Amino acid sequence: MFSLRMGVRMGQTTHLIKLSVGTEDVADLAAWYGDRRAQGADGLPRHITRMWPKREAEVLNGGSIFWVIKGVLLCRQRILRLDEVTGSDGILRCAIVMDPTLIRVEPALKRPFQGWRYLAPADAPRDLALARAGEDALPPSLSAALADIGVR
Repeated sequence: MFSLRMGVRMGQTTHLIKLSVGTEDVADLAAWYGDRRAQGADGLPRHITRMWPKREAEVLNGGSIFWVIKGVLLCRQRILRLDEVTGSDGILRCAIVMDPTLIRVEPALKRPFQGWRYLAPADAPRDLALARAGEDALPPSLSAALADIGVR
């Protein structure tokens, strides 16, 4: 059984960062999480992972999952809760339940990695201004090139 970790200072937050494998762009990610297969019984999108975050209390204290698409960190979703789920193989897993709203962030290059990683708030890219959030997303290769030279 998983449990809430104690000993976290009041107000301490951390985020998760995860590769969105097979996703072409932010619209593609939104379409996947809008599909019933990616949702729990409550209709909220969830991502199932083998590992439970050891820093659970910090993640649940306002954390988000930041999505890397084709090598570029492009958006985030607020994490609402962590649910226990048992796979068809009988193994207990963690379902990261998220707000359905995808929030675009300033593009940032990220090298490939496996699983998910913690992301300190100070290292997280800023949300795009509301005026820019409605713009069409740039192709991932162009976002990567701009992020590489420091243009946001």
